[in-house]
Amino acid sequence: MRPADGERGAALLTVLLLVAVIAVMAGAMLEKLRLSTRMSANAAAGEQARAWAVAAEALAQIRIGDLLARAPNRVTLAGGWSGRPFGLPLTDGGVATARVTDGGNCFNLNGLVTEVAPGVYTAEPAQRVQFARLMRLVGVPALIAEQVAGAAADWIDSDDEQQVGGAEDSRYTGQGTGYRTAGTLMADVSELRAVAGVTPEVFAQLRPWICTLPVAAPSPINVNTLLPEQAPLLAMMSQTVSVDVARRQLAKRPPQGWGDAGTVWAGVAAPPSSAQLAVTSGWFRLAIDVTTPGAQLEERALIDATRLPVRLVSRQWGEDT
Repeated sequence: MRPADGERGAALLTVLLLVAVIAVMAGAMLEKLRLSTRMSANAAAGEQARAWAVAAEALAQIRIGDLLARAPNRVTLAGGWSGRPFGLPLTDGGVATARVTDGGNCFNLNGLVTEVAPGVYTAEPAQRVQFARLMRLVGVPALIAEQVAGAAADWIDSDDEQQVGGAEDSRYTGQGTGYRTAGTLMADVSELRAVAGVTPEVFAQLRPWICTLPVAAPSPINVNTLLPEQAPLLAMMSQTVSVDVARRQLAKRPPQGWGDAGTVWAGVAAPPSSAQLAVTSGWFRLAIDVTTPGAQLEERALIDATRLPVRLVSRQWGEDT
C-alpha cells in the first residue's frame, strides 16, 4: 500500500527538521570545542608568562643583592641602575623586561601607626602631621589633607577612638557604606580609596607619593637616590622647608652621593631632623613586563632588602593601582 502524498511530505519535513537540529547541535558542539581549545591555549600561555615573570624576579633579586654587596653602606644612582630596563630573552620568541627603582622613597601609609603589641596598632601623631603636610605640598587643600590624614590613621589603628577630623566605624556604617575600618596594616595603596575624605581626585594626587610597606614604621628616605622631582618627600619633614629649597638641596648632591644623610641640609637655616633620612635603601620596587606570542603580562613587586639575601615580599599582576 503506497503512502499518500501528504504523508510522504510530512515524513520529508520531519527528516529535514532532524537534519537541521543535528546540524545546529553539531555546530554548537564544534564552537564549544573551539572555545575550550582557545581557553586552554590562553591559560597555558598565561601560566608560561607568569613563569617568565618569576624568572625575571630571580634575576632582579640577584642584581639588587650585587648592588648592595658592592656598597652596603651607601646606595646611589651611580651606574644608572634605577629605572633602566634589562631584558630577559625568552625561548618562545618573547621578551621579559624588568625595571628596578628605590622602593622606600615614598610616604609609608602604615607608618601612621606604631605596633605596641603583636597585631595591636596605635596612631603615630608625628606621622599624621607629616602626611598632612605632604598632601598640602602636592596640592591637596589643607582642610581635606587634615581629614584624610586623621581618617587614614583611624583606618589602620586598633582602637575605636576617633581622632580630631578622623573617622572610625560609626562614620562608615552611618553612611551605609557596608564596611568598617580595617584595624590593621594596609596591604596595598588602593585601600586608601575606601578611607573617608579620599575622592578619586585626591587619590590621583597622592598615588605617586605613597606606598604600603609591610611595617608599622616611617619609610627611610634615601637622599642619595631621591630625584629632584621627588622634593616634596624631603620638604614634608619640616614646616619651614619649601619644595624649592628641598629641590635645590638635592641638586647639590655629589655624583658619589652623601656619606651622611644630614649633609642634605647643609646651608639650610635651622635644619630639620635627619632621623628619617638614610644613605642606603632597604626596599626596592620591581616592574616586569612580559610579552610572548600568546600573552602579555604586567607585574609589580616589592623586594625587602633590609637584610641579605633580599627577598620578594609581595607581587601584583596587572596594571598598577
